[in-house]
Amino acid sequence: MTMHHADPSTSTGSLWTAGAVIPVFPPLEEDLRVDVCIVGAGIVGMNIAYMLTRAGKAVAVLEDGSLASGMSSMTTAHLTCVLDDRYFDLERIHGEEGARRVAESHMTAINRIETIVASEKIECDFERLNGYLFLAPGDDEEVLLKELAAAQRAGIDVTLVDSAPRPSLETGRCLLFPNQAQFHPVNYIAGLARAIQRDGGRIFTMTHAEKIEGGEVAQVTAGGHVVTADAVVVATHAPINTMVALHTKQTGFMTYVIAATVPKGSVMRALYWDTGFPYHYARIHGASPIAGDDTEILIVGGEDHRTGQADDTTEYLTRLEHWARGRFPFISEIPYTWSGQVMQSIDGLAFIGRSPVREENVFVVTGDSGTGMTYATVAAILITDLIEARENPWETLYDPSRKTLRTAPAEAVPG
Repeated sequence: MTMHHADPSTSTGSLWTAGAVIPVFPPLEEDLRVDVCIVGAGIVGMNIAYMLTRAGKAVAVLEDGSLASGMSSMTTAHLTCVLDDRYFDLERIHGEEGARRVAESHMTAINRIETIVASEKIECDFERLNGYLFLAPGDDEEVLLKELAAAQRAGIDVTLVDSAPRPSLETGRCLLFPNQAQFHPVNYIAGLARAIQRDGGRIFTMTHAEKIEGGEVAQVTAGGHVVTADAVVVATHAPINTMVALHTKQTGFMTYVIAATVPKGSVMRALYWDTGFPYHYARIHGASPIAGDDTEILIVGGEDHRTGQADDTTEYLTRLEHWARGRFPFISEIPYTWSGQVMQSIDGLAFIGRSPVREENVFVVTGDSGTGMTYATVAAILITDLIEARENPWETLYDPSRKTLRTAPAEAVPG
C-alpha cells in the first residue's frame, strides 16, 4: 500500500478528495481463494470488509477505479437517522414497527461509526451535532407536526423548537434532532483500509469485475483472473449482477453540492435540512485550505432531479448557489462544486441482503435513497450477520426481494 496526496488547491471536484491522503493499492494479478469477495471499495464495500476481517474472515476487495473514487467522495457526509423520506411516510409504507427498525438501524450505524473511529484512531473529523428540519417557503407547519409525532413513535429523540440557535440561518419553527453526526468520508475510508490490511484483508484497485457467479462456491472474474469465495458482496452503488431484478424498484437521481468559504463562526455547527421539493441541506466543515484559519467551509447540497432529465449541470449549481447566498449572504468564494448520483428506492428504504435473483451466496447493497453514509454501516452489520448465519432484526425490512404494495410519494427526492 502506498499513499497518494491529492492536490488541495484544485477548485473543481469534491472537497473530500482535495488534500486527502488516499491509500493506493495494486490491481489483481493472480487467482485467489478467500472467504468473501467484495466488489466495490467505496464506503459500503470498505465497511463490510472491515467488519468481516474483524470477524476473522479472509476478504478480498475488488475496485474498478481507485479507493473511494465513486459516489462515496460525492456525498455531503451527514450521519443521521433523519432519512430523505419523512417518517410519517415510512410508517405508512412499512408500519410502525418497520419505522422503528429504520430509526434503530440508522442510530445504531452512527454509534458504530463513532466506536470504529475511536478504536481505530481514525482522524476523520467525526463530530456529534444537532440536526434541524425546517420548512421550505410555502410549506405548512402541519408537515413538522406530523413528522414530530411519527419520529417520536419510531423512538427518535426529537422536539419542536421555535428556531435553530444563532448564529444560523433563519429556520423559523423547526424540528430538533440531537445526537446526529458528521465526518470526513474519504479519510474514514482510508482509515478502514489500513485496518483491513492489518487484519489480513486484501484490496485491489483498477480491477474490473467482469463476471459474478453464485453457487455453492461463488466466483468473480476480473482482469483474466478468478477470485473464488464462499460469498460475494456486490457493493457497486448500482449492482452489476441484479440490475434486471432491481431496476424497476429504484430510480437514479442527480444531486449537486457546493462548498463555500464563510467566516469562522458565522454558522452554528449543525446539520440542516429543509422540507422543499427538491430539498436542500447544509453543514459546516473545517477551515478552508484556500482561505485560511479564519474561515470555514459551508457545504450545501440539493436541487436533485431524475438522472437523464437534464444535462445542464451549471444551471443546477447556479440554483443551489442562489439558494445558499439567499440564506448565508456572507458567503465569499465557492472553491468546490460537484455532483453525484443517488439511487432512490420505490419504498424509501435501501436494498440490503441476498441477491433478488437468488444467486446462492451472492449479496447486494443498493438504493441508499440519499442516506448512504449511515446505510453503509447498516449494510455492514446486516451483511456480516447474514454471512455468519446470525439472525438480524433488519433482514426482512431491507430484503432486496421484498414486495412493497405502498410506495413513497413521488416528490420524495433524495439528497
